[in-house]
Amino acid sequence: MDSMVDYEAVFAASPTPSLILTPDLVMVAANAAYLEAVDRTAGEMLGRHLFAVFPPNPEMIEERDTQGADTLGASFARVLTTGRRDFMPVQRYDVETPGRPGMFEERYWSTVNTPVLGPDGGIELIIHTTEEVTEFVSALRRSREGVRGARTRLEQVDIDVYARARELQMLNEQLIRTHNRQRETTSALREAIERQRRLVFDASHDLRNPITGLLTELEVALAQPDIDLQDILRKLLRDAERLNEIVADLLEVARLDAGTPGGAELLDLGYLVAEELERHSPAAAALRTRLQQHVMVRASRIKLARLLDNLVANAERHTRSTIEIVVSVEPPEAVLEVIDDGPGIPPADRERVFERLCRLEDARIRDPGGSGLGLPIAREIAQSYGGRLYAADSPRGARLVLRLPLAAAQARPA
Repeated sequence: MDSMVDYEAVFAASPTPSLILTPDLVMVAANAAYLEAVDRTAGEMLGRHLFAVFPPNPEMIEERDTQGADTLGASFARVLTTGRRDFMPVQRYDVETPGRPGMFEERYWSTVNTPVLGPDGGIELIIHTTEEVTEFVSALRRSREGVRGARTRLEQVDIDVYARARELQMLNEQLIRTHNRQRETTSALREAIERQRRLVFDASHDLRNPITGLLTELEVALAQPDIDLQDILRKLLRDAERLNEIVADLLEVARLDAGTPGGAELLDLGYLVAEELERHSPAAAALRTRLQQHVMVRASRIKLARLLDNLVANAERHTRSTIEIVVSVEPPEAVLEVIDDGPGIPPADRERVFERLCRLEDARIRDPGGSGLGLPIAREIAQSYGGRLYAADSPRGARLVLRLPLAAAQARPA
């Protein structure tokens, strides 16, 4: 993120007198407006119990006045019991005069107590926001004629205090959301950086193998003028093709990470599969197909062809004799299945094979030069068009299933 919210500065600058307490009512922070309202310094208050600094007026206790410490304590108890804000009506709470122990000033307050919940849902702090309304209460007493106007002003003060408390609560919730988003973004960035670091490291390692092969063959050709150049050229061609495949995979990964899946067009999935298989039919296995026609989807022809090539290449790498490809409709989805009769994928590894650069032991044995990007690329292409790709149960071998949303007209049941 470009900037961070300074929570302490927001709290300190708030015009509403605010105090932060622990659940056992020990004061841990007070803003300037609060210190000014009670005529105290932070050093006199912080780290001490609220009622130790602001004891109840003994005269009110003798008069059995229901306001004061008892009412405020009851509000805190409700907050701790319910986990919800508690809005107090205007209450009298006399404040001991600084430097004159036992001398109290008659004061009136409109107060809101708000809980701050921790990650486990428990109450970690209480925000005590208050507004002094002593002036308005005094005005009510001084003038009968001004009773109605003063009451209106007092009610307006209550409304204003409520509004400010709501604003403070909304700001607090916004700050919490911002903090959570920042934490999630930071975590995602760290994961992305680590993923890119591993990708660069492993891709560099994979690129070195064919490059080393090319250099070796060229050195042999230069050192032995009478060597069979056709044989050398065939080996060089294989290494060059492998380099091309790895570079193509890396370019595809870069495009997917950039969020550019390519334009979508209306395609007949069965026809596209048949057409691609005519161009790139597996050479090392028998091929069986069941391709339903008029299975319409919206996607990029080039991207779907790449997805199919990756699935078929994976099946060809592991199959013993036969690869089966099926296109069908299961509304509201079009389904493509690529099934081989190889050793299959253990259930515990069915998600791992879609992780970038993940190669199971069998895959390393059968194709030491593989990049481990084919299936992850295929899944990301599927997801970019609202689909999903996964390894499903199969009586033999591996069964990879692609599901894409049917084009709108076809997705509706007849």
